[in-house]
Amino acid sequence: MRDINLATGTTTGVYYVLGNGMAQTWNNKVPNIRASAQATEASVQNMNLLQRKETHIGMSMNQVVGNAYNGRDKFEGRANKDLRVMTAMYPNVVQIVVSAKSGIKSVQDLKGKRFVPGAAGSGTETSAREILKVHGIDYNADKNVMKVDFVGFTEAVELIKNGQTDGALISAGVPNAAIMDLTNSSDVKLLSLSPDMVEKIVKEMPWYYPTTIPAGTYKGQTEPINTLAQANLLVTRADLDEELIYQLTRAIFENKADLVAAHSAAKDITLENALNGLMGVPLHPGAAKYFKEKGLNVPAN
Repeated sequence: MRDINLATGTTTGVYYVLGNGMAQTWNNKVPNIRASAQATEASVQNMNLLQRKETHIGMSMNQVVGNAYNGRDKFEGRANKDLRVMTAMYPNVVQIVVSAKSGIKSVQDLKGKRFVPGAAGSGTETSAREILKVHGIDYNADKNVMKVDFVGFTEAVELIKNGQTDGALISAGVPNAAIMDLTNSSDVKLLSLSPDMVEKIVKEMPWYYPTTIPAGTYKGQTEPINTLAQANLLVTRADLDEELIYQLTRAIFENKADLVAAHSAAKDITLENALNGLMGVPLHPGAAKYFKEKGLNVPAN
């Protein structure tokens, strides 16, 4: 019996819920393995766990995977060339939610406010740092530009409910359970990004792409929200057996209904999207074998 550990995210996030469903599917459909989902602080921590060989597979936003592979940002000086992608999953959508009584109407209005950019070391915090910096808000360089609390989605929602922060950036699948809870119980609004900022961010950081949160996704959201998204990747290590990764990859796509039952974000795990946003990180040979069987144009490693 082979133990397989899947590093996911915080217990209330999509990663963790979907990861549990994925682990259960693997247990049911792939012989001779015992898979489990491990709660983590998500993207950055998962890449660190893979580098230390403390997990077998991890979920991560694509720009964090690219940074880990190339030794950039939080991975400066320790590029991990042993990372291998299994598949792209669903898109992570940037969702900036603020208290209605805060008076915040745009991203620029966040200056001088209290804000949650995400948990320390998370992919969400990386996204917040990147997107706010383009808007002239660099909370790392200027400690006075805003008061930040580095906490996860659930804690961020509680801070907003209790009036202890003005807003939060949540990068996750849509709809997000934490935001649904917040919109059902508090007077809040989601911020749209301006078209010129969307264009600027996509040009400077091509791991993002424009997307829209349809009106009515959340309670009280009467208009569509213009924002950004990026691919979530399922990532493993080069030393894992080709046949094992082939079987695990096949089980994902051939039992998608089970994953959708675990979380609706899994509906976007499709063969058409499987090779999106790989950031130049090679596919694992086992995953490449499956996709070639399905007729996909697999990039050369």
